[in-house]
Amino acid sequence: MALRKIREMGDPVLNKKCREVKEITDNVKVLIEDMLDTMYEAQGVGLAAPQVGILKRIVVIDVTEERDEPIILINPEIIEEDGTQTGEEGCLSVPGMSGIVTRPSRVKVRAFDENMQEYEIEGEGLLARAFCHEIDHLDGHLYVERAEGGIHQVGQE
Repeated sequence: MALRKIREMGDPVLNKKCREVKEITDNVKVLIEDMLDTMYEAQGVGLAAPQVGILKRIVVIDVTEERDEPIILINPEIIEEDGTQTGEEGCLSVPGMSGIVTRPSRVKVRAFDENMQEYEIEGEGLLARAFCHEIDHLDGHLYVERAEGGIHQVGQE
C-alpha cells in the first residue's frame, strides 16, 4: 500500500488536461493501486490521476458503503446523459469545502478497464455525479467552477 499526496486547489497540475493511456505498464498498475489506497484512506468516493500529480486519464471510484466495489476507468468519456440532479459536492483537492452543483442524474460512460478492455457502465445519483466530477478532473476542471453561489465550509450554509 502506497499513499500518494493529494494535490490541492491552486496546484497548477489540477488545471491541466490529461494524456490518454496507450498501454498498461507496471507503472500504470502501481498508480491504480496507489490511487485506490489513497482514495480509501482519505474516505473519498473518487480520485483522478491529476489529483495525485499524474497527468494520465485514469479515475478510480467506489460509492459503496462497504468500499469493496472499485470502478477503474481508463480514458473515460461520457457517451450519454439524462436528467438533472442538484446537490452538495465536495472534493479531496478542496478539503473542508463544498458547494451546490447540478449534474446529470444518469450517465453512461465508455472506458477501458485495468486490462485495456473496453466497456460501458451506467450510473445514477451519486455514481453519475462521481463519474462527471472525476472526468472533469481529467480535463483540468474542479467542481468549484460549477458551484452555484460559490463554495463554503462543510457544515455551513
